Amino acid sequence: MFSAAIRWCHQLPFPGPAALLAVLLLLLSHAAAARDTLSLVDAIDRALNENPQLAVFRFREAALMGKAQTAAQRPPLSIRSELENVAGSSDAPEAELTIALSSVLELGNQRLARVNAAQASIDLLAAEQQVQALDLLGEVIRRYVEVAAATERVSLAGQALRIAEQALEAVSQRVRAAAAPQAEQLRAEAALAESRLTLQAERRQLDFHRRALAALWGATEAGFDVDSSALYRIEPGAGFPELYARAEENPALTKFASDERLRAMELRMRETESNLDIGWAVGVRRFSESDETTLIALAELPLFSGRRNAGAVASATAELERIAVERKAARLQIYSQLFRAYSGREQAVAAVHSFDRDIIPALRAALREVELAYRRGRYSYLELVSARRELIAAQRAKIESAAAALRYGAEIEQLTAAPVLPAGQAFSK
Repeated sequence: MFSAAIRWCHQLPFPGPAALLAVLLLLLSHAAAARDTLSLVDAIDRALNENPQLAVFRFREAALMGKAQTAAQRPPLSIRSELENVAGSSDAPEAELTIALSSVLELGNQRLARVNAAQASIDLLAAEQQVQALDLLGEVIRRYVEVAAATERVSLAGQALRIAEQALEAVSQRVRAAAAPQAEQLRAEAALAESRLTLQAERRQLDFHRRALAALWGATEAGFDVDSSALYRIEPGAGFPELYARAEENPALTKFASDERLRAMELRMRETESNLDIGWAVGVRRFSESDETTLIALAELPLFSGRRNAGAVASATAELERIAVERKAARLQIYSQLFRAYSGREQAVAAVHSFDRDIIPALRAALREVELAYRRGRYSYLELVSARRELIAAQRAKIESAAAALRYGAEIEQLTAAPVLPAGQAFSK
């Protein structure tokens, strides 16, 4: 709109200062309005970039990278020195100085196993980050839907207030004409006061939902609006078989695959630790009196290392088997959650269409007929109130059904890690 207005201005003759100021104010007002309207894409972008929970993963990744660097190191080299027979009786052996370089020779590719286990930990962290980001995305959509629904409820409360004012006007006319008792006017005034309270309460709820959405990116103020008309841009989604096929690629299941690889690498590392680590040392020994130097070589071989490591191997094997069972249980749980969300969304979408097509138009026409008949004295005040409440209740139920459809859609997107719609999603865009 901003660029279009600029092109439009270029096509006109040069305006005077007052006209130029008016155009500038118009452009600035449009720009401010655009800044104040928060789209779902902007909300998701801010949450993914500024959410404190996701920021933790950077530090966890740095810690794992440090561990991977440590795991890739070879066994350290040590310098050992010994000085023997320095002091003693006159017939003691001559003094000996030994200097040796020592280390450990790892067998069974233990270093490679450590590196693979460290890399598997990094891959698991990446999978956990994807799951966390997907959970955050679903929460952003749900809170955005709540803001849009609250905005529509505020608008509906305003409509109810205007209807109550019109009803009071109609009742007052009949009371002044002595065609209705004074009690009906008092009831109409009470209904008007109740409508004002409802509007106030809905505005407070809207403020709460805005702040709840802003809290996802760490903000304490929520100076934005949302396009509440997106609440009703609902299209039929993909079928359940297609959705479940997408759910097989859910990052939660991918996380189990990464966890399974990690446990397998840890098992491999424990198995390699059962191999013998041969300690070695090479050096020189010098005799002080004879001034002779000899070359020495030492080897150290631990005993029963496999038996001592059997418990660690058994524990790692159990962890690997546990992951496989948990992965199967998670797949069944995702199936159940997905079917519940799919069924709920289908029912909510059908309800929205029914309210739009059949229920609300009929109730709106009925309210007009009742108001006209009431003014003519054919219907009672009770029928007028009932018709008004039925219309407001239907409109509120439509809002709740639309919000439910989008909440179920957010759950489906979270479970499938893909849009609900097969060709494009109006709300998510």
